[in-house]
Amino acid sequence: MRLFDFSLKLNGFEIDKAKKVLADIQGKTESDFKDYIEEQKKLILQHHLNYNPFYKTFGKAIDIENWNSIPIMTKRHLQQPIEKRLSQGYSTNNVYINKTSGSSGDPFIFAKDKWCHAMTWAQIMDRFSWYNIDFNSSKQARFYGIPLDRKGYTKERIKDLFSNRYRFSVFNLSDDAFDKVLYKFKAISFEFINGYTSPIVQFAKFLKRKNIVLKEICPSLKVCIVTSEMLFDLDRKLIKSQFGVPIVNEYGASELDLIAFETPNGDWRVNSDTLYIEIIDEKDKVLPYGEEGRVIITSLYNKAHPFIRYDIGDIGSLTLDSSERLPKLNSLLGRTNDIVILPSGKKAAGLTFYYITKSVIENDSNISEFVIEQATLDQFIITYASKTPLTDQKKSVITKEIEKYLEPNLSITFKRVDVLKRTKAGKLKQFISSL
Repeated sequence: MRLFDFSLKLNGFEIDKAKKVLADIQGKTESDFKDYIEEQKKLILQHHLNYNPFYKTFGKAIDIENWNSIPIMTKRHLQQPIEKRLSQGYSTNNVYINKTSGSSGDPFIFAKDKWCHAMTWAQIMDRFSWYNIDFNSSKQARFYGIPLDRKGYTKERIKDLFSNRYRFSVFNLSDDAFDKVLYKFKAISFEFINGYTSPIVQFAKFLKRKNIVLKEICPSLKVCIVTSEMLFDLDRKLIKSQFGVPIVNEYGASELDLIAFETPNGDWRVNSDTLYIEIIDEKDKVLPYGEEGRVIITSLYNKAHPFIRYDIGDIGSLTLDSSERLPKLNSLLGRTNDIVILPSGKKAAGLTFYYITKSVIENDSNISEFVIEQATLDQFIITYASKTPLTDQKKSVITKEIEKYLEPNLSITFKRVDVLKRTKAGKLKQFISSL
């Protein structure tokens, strides 16, 4: 029995039909695909201008024939009651409702109509099939957050049961907890791992300390798919060596869809089937392939709630050889609000700052995790979890490396803690700006 498909149908999501529609989209010729995108863009725009009171007000100056006349929508525009943002014919009783994690600093509740959500799942299942993963039969080891209240906890555990997955807590990353995780991998024939990058990295470090390759104790394991947090090259190498399977990078947003997924060839393929992606500059001008800017996304199927030219809050670029049909992500630098602003006026992506420090800190196996906070223009706090404190020599090396890549005369403070604070969803926010 295809239990996962059945659970989707039970909740009103026509997954079989969605799979067929997705296959038709993917089977289109180059010219037919371009026509499909243009038609779908106009259809979703016209729908919300006609039937969504919130969007009518938001987009009152839109010229239906000029896509660039559409204003950029941000998360802050959507921070009002969900009932005020739904299209006519939709209510909280007949849509899929969820909320964003708030990792961008602007959490909100969102909605998808049931057909849109079915298309989302068709897209996800299609991408995972590249690695011979079938949600109906492949057992998933899931490293995600989980609500700690009784009702929320029970609901997620039931969903896990129907989704053929076992969830590991990301709130306890101690060796004792990982010993229990390891036991489960010995007892259960997991086919894939899916979850937040940082706890998976910590599990890989645990395996390295134990001199264990996960594939050797769980031979059924095929692939590890990381999501929601940045995957650095050093971490990818570590996970791959300790898990013994391919590591796949996923980029998505709960309010939208799966945005990009790494192919077996190593390309980061953007979802152009159900989304329309643009990269724009600070003046909202669309940038050519290869140039970095804000990631703007249009959901082509969500009739319940508008996500049209929606600024997801990330900075990225598409490869020079991208096309409308096969766009590929070249870089993803992180959140637009995660920018380092230095006393000289120089700017840098926060994760670039994190990466500089990471290459130095993590040569010391004593450090398990760390985060960086910019308190003022010239003051930075590095909070780290470790068995023993950093030596003055190590602190000096880190400080010099930061100044080498950024600029001199910065104040770097080190703060040691037992456990780093995660978001309510269980994510680790690696760089925080308090400016």
